Formats: sequence, C-alpha cells, structure tokens
Amino acid sequence: MKPTVNNLLPKWMYFWGEARTRIVIWYVVIIVMAIAGAMPIMRQQMLAQVDARVRADLNEEMQEFTDLLSDGPGLEDMDIVKGMQEDGKVIPNGYPTTTQELASWIEIHLKRRIPEDDTFLIGFVNGEFERSSPRALPPELSSKSPLIQRLANLDRPERGEQKLTESGAILYKSEPVKHNGKVLGVYIVAHTTVGEQEEALGIFGVIVQIKIISLALALVLIWLAAGRVLAPLRGLSATAHAISESDLSQRLPAKGNGEIAKLSVTFNEMMDRLELAFQTQRNFINDAGHELRTPITIIQGHLELMGDDPQEREETIDLVMDELARMTRLVDDLVLLAKSERVDFLRLEWVDAAVLMQEMYLKATALSSDRDWQVENQAVGEILVDRQRITEAIMNLAQNAVQHTVAGTIITLGSDLDRDKVFFWVQDTGEGILPTEQTRIFERFARVTNTRRRSEGSGLGLAIVKAIVEAHHGEVRLQSNLGTGSTFTLVLPINCSESLVHHVSNSRRRR
Repeated sequence: MKPTVNNLLPKWMYFWGEARTRIVIWYVVIIVMAIAGAMPIMRQQMLAQVDARVRADLNEEMQEFTDLLSDGPGLEDMDIVKGMQEDGKVIPNGYPTTTQELASWIEIHLKRRIPEDDTFLIGFVNGEFERSSPRALPPELSSKSPLIQRLANLDRPERGEQKLTESGAILYKSEPVKHNGKVLGVYIVAHTTVGEQEEALGIFGVIVQIKIISLALALVLIWLAAGRVLAPLRGLSATAHAISESDLSQRLPAKGNGEIAKLSVTFNEMMDRLELAFQTQRNFINDAGHELRTPITIIQGHLELMGDDPQEREETIDLVMDELARMTRLVDDLVLLAKSERVDFLRLEWVDAAVLMQEMYLKATALSSDRDWQVENQAVGEILVDRQRITEAIMNLAQNAVQHTVAGTIITLGSDLDRDKVFFWVQDTGEGILPTEQTRIFERFARVTNTRRRSEGSGLGLAIVKAIVEAHHGEVRLQSNLGTGSTFTLVLPINCSESLVHHVSNSRRRR
C-alpha cells in the first residue's frame, strides 16, 4: 500500500495533529486565560470585601460611643456604673461638660465593649492618653505614634487609611468630643487589616490550588469525552481507507441526531452516489466496448479478406464506410450524453409552440414515407426551450416509433399547453412494451427484448431523449400496452430558465 502523509509523520507529530488534542489544547488555553483574567479580579474583590466589612465595624463602634454620650448608660451598664461610684468617680447625668465626665464615659464604654480582633478603641482626654481596649496596642497605634498623636489633637471628625505593607493598612475613625466649642477629648476607633487580608489571601491561595486540581481532572475527562465524541470520525477515516474501486459497500453507522450523525448520513449518501456512479460507469464502458467491438471486428475482418477484384474492393469499402458511419453516430450520441451534464448544453430561446410542432411533423414524415403521420393537437403560445434539442428528442421518438411499427401504421404527434407546462408526445400503434421494461429502456444501450424487429440504432436514443428533457428540468412519461402501442410524452416547463438553475445545481451535486 502506498504510504500516506500521516504514515510518514512521526508519532508525536500525529498526536499533536489529532482533533481531540487540538480540542483539549484550545480548552486549556481558553480556561487558563479565563482563570488568569478572573484571579486578579477575585483577589481584588476579596480584599475589597475585607475593607468594606472593617469600615462597617468602625462605623458601628463609633455609633455605640456617640449613642452612649447622647442617651447615657443602659441597664446592662449598671454594674459598671455602681463599681465606678464605689471608687468615688463622678458619673455624669448627660452629655459630658468636663474632662472628668468625658473620662468616665470613656471608661464606661471601654469596659462594656469587647472589640473584634485587630480592632482597637482608644480614648484621649485633654490631649492625653486616657485608656484603650485592648490595653496592648501595636507600635503603629501606641500613644506616642505620629498617627495617634495627630488624631488626639484634632478638633473635627476624621476617617482615613494608613498603609503599613503591600497587603496591610490601618483604617481609623476619630470623633472629637466638644463642649461650648472646646475640645474635651477624642475617641478613636482603629483597625489593622494585615491579619484579615493575609487570611483572605490564604483562602485565595486555596481556591487557586483547587482550581488547578479541578482543571487537571477536567482535562483528563475532556480527553476521554472528546475521544468518544470523535470516535465516528475515526470510523469515517477507517471506512474511507477500506474503500476501493472494487469495494464501495462500506457504510458508517448513523446514531443520534447530532452533527456527527448527520456527517455519517451524508457520507453514506455520498457513497451511495459513488457506488451508483461507478456501477453506471462500469456498465457504460462494458456496453460501449461491446457496441464498438462489433463494427471494428466487421471492418477488420473484411479488410483482411479484401482481394484485388475491383467490385469486391468497392463492396468492402461501402461496408466499411457504413460501419464507420454507425460508429460515428454512436460516438456522437455518447458525446451528446456527456455534454448533457454541462451548463452550456442548452441554448434557450422563445419559440412559437405551434410553429415548432409543424417543423417537427415535416421532419418526421421524412423518416418513413410508408407510415401514416398525423398531428393530433397543436399548442398555441410561446415557450422557452432549446429548439434544436427538443427537435432532436422528438425525432428520436419518431424514429423509435418507425422501428417498432410496420408500413401503414398510424404515428401521431401532438402538443398542448396547460398552465406552466408544455406537452409534446409521439404515439404509435405498434407492438408495445412490457411493464417490466418501461423504465429500463431509458438506460444507455437498452433495447426492448420482446420486439420482433432488430433495432438498427445504438440503444442510446431514449437515453438521449431523457437527458435532453431532464436538462430542461422536465420528465418523460410512457404509457404502453402490449399489442396496442406506446405513447411517449415530454413534459417541460414553459419557462425553464429558473428550473434550469435548479437542474444545473443538482447536476453539480451529482458530479
């Protein structure tokens, strides 16, 4: 077997050229690009959610302190208040007016609040550090740090952020407490986001690992799934390799309704057409060879036996010329059938149907003077056809009628128009055709087997008629009974220009 391109390639190149390999590679590229684009957004969203939650906590803590200043301690604070009174501390009745009252409110508030992790509550009175919760503060929030020193001396509220590292910052909010325009102190709520951001980034790392593992597992499953989906294509390739000119019977199983199933059906239909075409070609070659072999043998035999007698030589030459003429007609008929599939086979023109019918009648009468030629009906109107081709088809039918009738037999020609179709027919009262042969006789080199007369034609006449009519996108109808004769009817569209486009398209698909 001649090596194919795939057989000449190394195995690794064949692997990378496989369809499912390319599917998996494209899947990996698309998924990796999607994940690579989504990861920064996901990371940013996680950090943004941490930031939003911390800011909400800061606002809540500050609101708790301002509510205490406005509403005073609640029932849940009574134990704290009682303890402070026992220690001799002053408990204000309302909004603080002195630094001592503010210090008491800060003490009550910090004792009743347990801040979240990394949240720090800091109170300053008269610019001096009062207390904090929790007591241990990170260096960035100590009472001596520049940030806290600045916030302790503010006379208006402030919120902000101070970066510590690439993934960490201090979010803070400060609220000065004033009385009669004088700042008594400042309450500060601060939160360090380093721990929470590191926790979020740790979760993000776990998500990345899970996605990588999931992607690897998905690749294995996709490889297997792609193999199953593309299995019919491998079957198509194997079937195509198994097909040869001597064996065109291989077909693909068509299962389901998807694209692969449709491809299998299309492939099988193509193989049906190819098998029919090869069979037709084989039969055509056999028949043509048989038809040409006889005149060639006759010519060769007579030329080999031809003597020097002038009369004998003249008779031999006449016989040879007659056989050559028959071969020429056969070749011309074969060429005509071959041309019938071409786009330029027809030369369409508008023709008067009645005039055309009269011309064909006159030509038919010249075929045999001992037949009773009649015209049954004449269509009135113009039709778009190839005048010469239609005349040739009718003449073939008329010649066929002459060959299968005897002297004195009536042969009728006729035509008619009905809506968008024109009908031409040739009717004889000859011996008729068997029903089993009424389809076969339109094949090439086919002849009626029940006839008592040997046809002088090549067996291509009715095949030519069929080819001409189908080129006009029409059809040939046959009605025949043994002993009563036959009627061949050509059914053509009046305007076959649009039908011709359809016919040419079908012819190309057949080729």
